[in-house]
Amino acid sequence: MGAGRGPKYNASGLPDPTAYLALRPIIKKDRELEKRANRLIRALKIMIELAGFELVERIIIRDKETRRVFK
Repeated sequence: MGAGRGPKYNASGLPDPTAYLALRPIIKKDRELEKRANRLIRALKIMIELAGFELVERIIIRDKETRRVFK
């Protein structure tokens, strides 16, 4: 990816639309996975609070398909 400018640019900072078009489905899938994990963690925190408990440690989950860990 491009020097902090996002996925539309190459490492030199120049626009690279071909690479972006190839990576777009992967980027979209990754964002959707991130959203799902964040929603789940939020829901767990709400359930813990509603049940009268306090979260003491960080919640850590792993996606079964990608094996990616979310904290």
